[in-house]
Amino acid sequence: MPAITVSPRWGGGTGLDVTATPRSQVLSTHSVPRRESLAYWHDAVLATLVGMDIFAEGGTYNATMRTDQLGDLQIITVDCDPGEVYRAPRFIARGDGEQIFVALQDTGIAQVEQDGRSTELHPGDVSFYETIRPFRTRYPQRFRMRVFAVPRRLLGQSEADLQRITARALRPTAGLAAVLSPFMARLADTCASYSGAIAHGLGSSAVNLLAAVAQEQLGKSSADGPGTDQVLLLRVQTFIRWHLSDPDLTPAVIARAHQISVRYLHRLFENEGTTVCRWIRELRFEECRRELASPGVASAGIGAVARRWGFTSATHFSRVFRSRYGMPPTEWLLRERTQGSREEDRCPVPSH
Repeated sequence: MPAITVSPRWGGGTGLDVTATPRSQVLSTHSVPRRESLAYWHDAVLATLVGMDIFAEGGTYNATMRTDQLGDLQIITVDCDPGEVYRAPRFIARGDGEQIFVALQDTGIAQVEQDGRSTELHPGDVSFYETIRPFRTRYPQRFRMRVFAVPRRLLGQSEADLQRITARALRPTAGLAAVLSPFMARLADTCASYSGAIAHGLGSSAVNLLAAVAQEQLGKSSADGPGTDQVLLLRVQTFIRWHLSDPDLTPAVIARAHQISVRYLHRLFENEGTTVCRWIRELRFEECRRELASPGVASAGIGAVARRWGFTSATHFSRVFRSRYGMPPTEWLLRERTQGSREEDRCPVPSH
């Protein structure tokens, strides 16, 4: 298979055609003539992930890449023709290896080589990639893969420890890997629908779970990393964020979804110095405040915003808002607009 190695073409010519939102973008080889598709894809990978040689039969390529950002976590979903990628030493010398990649195979097969090991990823399998050392991955058939790029400092592991867990297939059958695979798949599918504090919270939860998986793979004691209760709490908090708009989101519903007792659920939050209901209410307040302070939201829209974030009615929202902040939401919104501020930290100090 011929290799194509080119420099990014950002000015003039056939530059990368980007369809973007504030937190996401989509790149596709369909935006360029077929004869330029492989060179274009090389540019896209270089600009979005890290520098790699890309090999494909016939010198053309059919591929799409979507990137999203949740706090410190970057999520890249690629849907590509068969081929091969090689992270060569000359690319590493460019200094673009600031992140660890955690790959989740969605469809097709990936044959991974790094650090003297090789493994084969099947749908649902997860593998760590170290970007400051060479790796090679072959894709014998069309495939879809989700790549989660994490700043290495957030995993809390040394380079030597990370070298021990690369090119190993984590099967979604036992341990934290059984939690990780479906969680990350759904996160990748739905990440574009989250914003503000929820987006950052989900990103943090995902990074913490990836750190816990790395910890488990290294065989380190629970005292060195998140314990069972902490991992379960992350799952519960993520579930709550996903279902925040549901007014029927109760402790009983949450406990049943995680196959635990309501009493155990309350204990998880007690360890954090709060309660389940208070944590849900604070998240809802945060999202309502953020949306209400956005341009174009009329005062008459307060009820619609409140219902959108799980409050049963405008009356219910006004009552709990007044109890929490010492003033009704209409007065708070008027003050926000008068002051010309859209900063969340300009909200009134809670009265209790």
